[in-house]
Amino acid sequence: MIKYDLHSLGWHDFQQLCLTIVREILGQTVSTFLDTNDAGMDGAFSGAWKQKNDEDLEGKFIIQCKFTNKADNNLRLSDLKDEFEKIKKLILEERCDCYILITNAGVSGQLDVKFGEKLSALGVKSWRIFGSTWIFNQITESNVLRAMVPRIYGLGDLSQILDHRAYSQAKQLLASMRDDLSKIVITSSYYNAAKAMDEHGFVLIIGEPAAGKTTIASLLAMAGIDRWKLETIKVNTPDSILKHWNPEDPNQFFWIDDAFGVTQYESNLVNKWNHILPQINSMLKQGVKIVMTSRDYIYKRARNDLKEGAFPLFKESQVVIDLHELTTEEKQKILYNHLKLGHQPKSFLKRIKPYLVDVANNKRFIPESARRLSSPTFTSNLHISKDELAEFVEKQESFLDEVIRGLDKESKAALGLIYMSSGQLSSPIDLQENEIKAVGRMGSDVGSCLLALESMKDTLVQYICIDDENLWRFKHPTIGDAYARIITQSSELLEIFLRGAGVEKLLEQITCGDVGLEKTIIVPPKMYDIVLDRMLSFNESDAYKTDYLSEWDAQRKLLTFLSRRSSKKFLKLFVSVRPEIFKIIIKPNMYFYYSKEIDTVVKLHEFGLMPEKYRKEFVEYITNCAISGDDLYILRDEDMQTVFSEEELKDLKLKIKMILIPKLSEVRTKDQYNFKDDDIYSPQEHMEEFFTKIDILQDEFSEENSISELLEKEEEEAKNWVEETYYENTEKPNRKLGLRNDNNLVQTSRNIFDDIDE
Repeated sequence: MIKYDLHSLGWHDFQQLCLTIVREILGQTVSTFLDTNDAGMDGAFSGAWKQKNDEDLEGKFIIQCKFTNKADNNLRLSDLKDEFEKIKKLILEERCDCYILITNAGVSGQLDVKFGEKLSALGVKSWRIFGSTWIFNQITESNVLRAMVPRIYGLGDLSQILDHRAYSQAKQLLASMRDDLSKIVITSSYYNAAKAMDEHGFVLIIGEPAAGKTTIASLLAMAGIDRWKLETIKVNTPDSILKHWNPEDPNQFFWIDDAFGVTQYESNLVNKWNHILPQINSMLKQGVKIVMTSRDYIYKRARNDLKEGAFPLFKESQVVIDLHELTTEEKQKILYNHLKLGHQPKSFLKRIKPYLVDVANNKRFIPESARRLSSPTFTSNLHISKDELAEFVEKQESFLDEVIRGLDKESKAALGLIYMSSGQLSSPIDLQENEIKAVGRMGSDVGSCLLALESMKDTLVQYICIDDENLWRFKHPTIGDAYARIITQSSELLEIFLRGAGVEKLLEQITCGDVGLEKTIIVPPKMYDIVLDRMLSFNESDAYKTDYLSEWDAQRKLLTFLSRRSSKKFLKLFVSVRPEIFKIIIKPNMYFYYSKEIDTVVKLHEFGLMPEKYRKEFVEYITNCAISGDDLYILRDEDMQTVFSEEELKDLKLKIKMILIPKLSEVRTKDQYNFKDDDIYSPQEHMEEFFTKIDILQDEFSEENSISELLEKEEEEAKNWVEETYYENTEKPNRKLGLRNDNNLVQTSRNIFDDIDE
């Protein structure tokens, strides 16, 4: 028999578990659970109870939950003295024909007999008593029950709950969250995410930092492992999804945390997502499940670059779950679970208990507030009072800054190593020479940093495995945010960071001047020379092994930095030192939608830094690409159009009308000819780019009937080809969680924190 630490649930969550068991296992729907000041009935209903392998029960039912916070406690008849008094009253009022008692205490056979004799003497017609052993068995036998009350995963031995294959996955995926599983609170956002997963196989979870996005993603991952035996893989990048995707096997679940950047928006990630959206569509059609998370301010920026037309699910509100709104009850449960199962001594819990309702009701309360209150690391200097606790919740950033500033130099240096690696430090640690020097400038060495990482494990940092790679990273990204704030306030630390971080990582974390990006390190003009020197040495990216791709990716990241993270003053400095950049950007690669060359041209032109000679060459190149039908994005991109003069833009549109449109059928047949039967894209997906070109032309020439008719004809021809072209598309497996939101079914006037210090 597998045992579960049900005594850790607390009285409120135990009632929730009982409700789910009554409904899912015993087959009865109880409209509400009441609190313990309820005259002896936690739930009630009238009618017939259809039982399995037993006689049916009829009449008026009373359900009572009896919770104990003591482990391995056995129920005694004397423990029920008050309940018997309440039952007498219920019998006199003719409200109790059948009595059901559910308890997390042990129930002996002898107690069962005495309990029945007592109830019979009181006039109860039938009764049932379900103890801890019975509850253990229900949890073990029902993965539906576990999915609905996923805290269970953290209250038992996962190696016994899951089969060997599933356990191996769960251990790797959730090793860093094992302690957090036992504290999880099921919020409305979880049910919304599960519903989106049921309907679409995809969910994007957005919310402010520390709002609980990763928690929901982990629950969905556990459900995939336990319920459907899916191969569940946690990855960092779009490239990793394609690496692990098996088109022959739909039994896969992909989990991508911080899909568009960890603490800052990373446009290169969005570009990569755009490139593989057709494959993502194919994966979902096949039955693969995907969950992504993103900070809200990062997603807001990503939406400007995401190609939502190729992936409509990004736009549909039912798969974008906003975690800003937690109910008062949800916040109280989150706070209760973290404190009850945290590392604070009972003396601390006793002192803080009177203020906990106010803490949970604070408008700035988020799950991270509860995590930090539950750890002595963050509260060692906290004075327990209503005002100071309110400040702790409302000004979490300043409290976290103080904690980091108070660390020894070895710990600060260790955090610096993680930050210089963009929040993910590979293990075993193998530092570059510039990183070793940076650690030395911070007053430490590699060996001391390793010891410091171990001492901070599970408080400020965590050791995890993602995509088969062992990593050290911040326990939560907000710790990285705090470290960045400290860097920006210290010229010495900033210089150490600029000289010590890898160039690739550096370009993702800084801006030269304030360009409006959030959570970045803003480099002042006096340090532009350091950044420029580092950039000029950056010729190859670490992301690819082949020389060509390494050089291409390095160039792309440089252009991304110039177009998105550089002020006019820095751009002027860069082009004065590297004028050959103009020759690189005036002839961008195809797929202008993704082009960093075009973004750089637009930015330089906006600041008056684009020489006229190169501007004209760029205009000529874009015009030729448009009239050949290769790329029409110029007609949609108002920013790109600003590089054209009014006369040049007018001439471009005339040439498209006179040259491209008459030969549009040639463009269509060429696209159709390039389709292959074994292509991973369907015919519809294959022709998506052509349909986009038709849409662009229809918008541009909507008032010219003859052109509109020709465009409609070409679109119809393409649609006919799509319908006539054979494409094998297997039906995806029917996998649904089917979870229902029970959060509104437990109503109570009792203070949830009553037993927090017991």
